[in-house]
Parts: sequence; C-alpha cells; structure tokens
Amino acid sequence: MSEIVILGVFVADTAYRAERQPRMGETILGKSFALGPGGKGSNQAVACARAGGDIAFVSRIGRDPFGDMATATWDGAGVNSAAVERSGEATGAAYIFIDDATGDNAIIIAPGAASGIDAGFVEARAGLIAGAKVFVTQLEQPMEAAMRALEIAREGGTATVLNPAPAATLPEGMLGLCDWVTPNETEAEALTGIAVADLDGARRAGAALLEAGVAKGAVLTLGAQGALLHMADRSVHVPAFRAGPVVETTGAGDAFNGGFATALAEGKDPEEAVRFGCATASISVTRPGTAPSMPSRDEIEALLAKG
Repeated sequence: MSEIVILGVFVADTAYRAERQPRMGETILGKSFALGPGGKGSNQAVACARAGGDIAFVSRIGRDPFGDMATATWDGAGVNSAAVERSGEATGAAYIFIDDATGDNAIIIAPGAASGIDAGFVEARAGLIAGAKVFVTQLEQPMEAAMRALEIAREGGTATVLNPAPAATLPEGMLGLCDWVTPNETEAEALTGIAVADLDGARRAGAALLEAGVAKGAVLTLGAQGALLHMADRSVHVPAFRAGPVVETTGAGDAFNGGFATALAEGKDPEEAVRFGCATASISVTRPGTAPSMPSRDEIEALLAKG
C-alpha cells in the first residue's frame, strides 16, 4: 500500500521548439526537438516521488520502446508502478509545441493504451485506491475511470484531488466526490463560466466550485502569479517563488499537483501544501522537459527556506 495513489496516463512527449506554430497546410523550420517521458498522471507521480512522497501509479502502457521509457522513468524516480498494466496496444504520445521566446506551450495528447482504462480496470485496484491517504486523478484517461476511482476513494475515506485537465465537461456529481480541485485559469473558467483574469475572478470561480460540491477547497493555479487557495473559511493568494529564469512551463501544473499531494499526505495545513506545490512548480519551470524537470525534496525545501 502507498500513501498517495495517482490514476493517470503516461505518454511519450515529442516537444518541438519554434518561433510560432505552423498554420494549416504550412511547414516551418523548428529550433529544436526533444523526446521524453510525459502524461499528466505520470508527471505528477514523478513529482510526488521526487518530492519525497510514497506514491503508487495506476495506468496502462504498451509493450514497446515508449513503454520501456515509462518504466525506466518510474524506477528512476522511485514510483511504485506495480499496478500499471502492459498491453499489446501502443503507448500514448503527445505533440508539444513550445514557443521559443516565452516557453509557453500548446499540446495534443493521444493516450494510446491508456484509452483502455475503464471502470473495471479501476475496480481491480480498488484496495490500493481506498487504502491511500490521498488519491489524485486528471481527465486524460476515460472519464468513467476517473469517476469510479473517485467514488472508491471517497468510500474508503481517502482524501480526493481532481486536477480537471485537460478542460472537459464533468459528469453530474463528480465535483461532489472531490475534497480538492486544482484547475488552472482556463479549466476554472470551463468549469464555472467565470473568467479568471485576476484574483477577484479566481476567488469568484473558487466560490462557484465550492457551491458545485467540492468539499474542502479549490486551488486555482495561476501560472507566474502562483496559486489561490479558496476555502469556506479563507481565501489565500500564494505567490510563485523566484527560482530562476523560465525555460519551459509544460510540466508546471503537474509539478504543483505532485507537490500539493505530497504535502497533504504528510498532514500539512492546506496553505502550507499550496506553498509546497508552488515551490515545486517554480523550480520545474526553470528546466526543460516535464518529468525530468521535477525537483528533489532538498531543492524544494531550500527554496521554501528562502521565503
């Protein structure tokens, strides 16, 4: 059994840097290309493990070179991958465009073998999920699997975290299964219809998420502005940390969620957990890649100590 269980997707990230994205029918020259491990769930699992969390990952991958990349990544970070199934289908992949000037990104995900994650797959791992302190999922695997996993976690008394990414229409009752929800600005607007252009908008969106059934709090990640923790009894803006020049923002949200989940599992106060997540993300954006950019526990604590 592990203290943190994450249900999600592994994909191989194919990252292209260029001055801009091509228009339809156009071919342009890029600045660079990189291949590496990715997928929101997998990235979050690596972030947890690197941050000191006791983490088990639940997913499906193929018996192919990308699947081998996945297992090597998890083994290197200390992620328990015993609950991952290897199938004859291809492991997923992602197209990532990175703006060479800003480090901002646009992404297309093809989940591959992870598309076969369904309610039955989750049921077979119910004991692992219900026995954790914290359960985390996102929306890259099929929605039915995320919904059933949240139900199992809630029935077992496990704290539940939904990172509603990529943005999607949620089934009725899903937010009611969540102790915590961690959208970025775009995802928060998709869920609530409230534009998150400033802290006031973030607070209104956070309040709407609580009204929709989120039990403990909404944590809105705000990029370079850090994050907003919105609970029934408090609303606190936690600024981002200055860890160095921004190189790539692709894995920032995953770094935050991994750090946040680790801190929750350790019993930290929600505001402390958000600070821990912000520090994790602030370091990750100073490095290229997603999983390879996740910082160690020592690095996170050193940044937190600087204030």
